Amino acid sequence: MLNLKGVNLYLVGMMGCGKSTTGRALAKQLGYGFVDTDDLITQLTGQAITDIFAESGEDHFRQVESKVLSEVAAHTNLVVATGGGIVLDKKNWSFLQHGLVIWLDVEAEQLWQRLQADQSRPLLQKPNPQQVLEELLTQRRPLYRQADVHILLKPDQSVESVCESVVQEITKVLRPEASPQD
Repeated sequence: MLNLKGVNLYLVGMMGCGKSTTGRALAKQLGYGFVDTDDLITQLTGQAITDIFAESGEDHFRQVESKVLSEVAAHTNLVVATGGGIVLDKKNWSFLQHGLVIWLDVEAEQLWQRLQADQSRPLLQKPNPQQVLEELLTQRRPLYRQADVHILLKPDQSVESVCESVVQEITKVLRPEASPQD
């Protein structure tokens, strides 16, 4: 059994990469709690994410997102699904680095297949959403690369398989304290 000593796991990656789905399954597997920062923002503000973007703008949303992340970071034993743009604010990294950051990486084409019918993504409510998605990915990829663990997802990979990959990669990052066989 993986002993994380209560360290939070933060899932980062583009919208549609499966952070919430993977996070729930991973939390269950590890006996951790699960938190989705977007859900917390919705609870805190009483507004849907799309409404916050529409009424108050992305900057306001990012401020609320940072506040929520700072509060989540004070807890332990959590798997946290973050919003796709959480990596944009340097301040957020100070919270993320209290735990292990795991980048769920999905190719742009696959993301588009998952997201094209999804009306709940405010950043994609633009004339050429596929191009916007690719630009966001290009902009964010260098930030996602700062994660402790990088999981490149295959098309149609099962949630169980993704969780297995995450646990395997975490094990490589979490070096046991000088075990006798080293």
